[in-house]
Amino acid sequence: MIEITDRIAIAPREIEETFIRAPGPGGQNVNKLSTAVQLRFDLRHSPSLPDDVRARAERLAGKRLTKEGVIVITAARFRTQEQNRDDALVRLTELLKKAARRPATRKPTRPTLGSKKRRLEGKTRRGSIKKLRSEKPDED
Repeated sequence: MIEITDRIAIAPREIEETFIRAPGPGGQNVNKLSTAVQLRFDLRHSPSLPDDVRARAERLAGKRLTKEGVIVITAARFRTQEQNRDDALVRLTELLKKAARRPATRKPTRPTLGSKKRRLEGKTRRGSIKKLRSEKPDED
């Protein structure tokens, strides 16, 4: 089991890995070996995730989420399959950990008396400056 939080864990069978050829430098091996990994996780049909976590993960996934609700993570940072596999898994778990955290609810606050006074003083100061601009000076 891949542990996300103390209450959420994903079974390894829910994750599908395919190996593809990696772009970028790698010498002669780049054309022969498939070192990049493409990790797929079916977010919408996963029995391991609660509904609220699933909804937040869909928002967080962004362009990595397909129309069918599958998260696709491609890892080609390293030159070995094993390192890329670990990298993709770490990225998926970080995304799900972030989604598992509930956002803090906003507590409405009231402005303090001092801030109200400062705001009103600033408005009167600005108004007097504008009033001085519009008045025409006396001609002698």
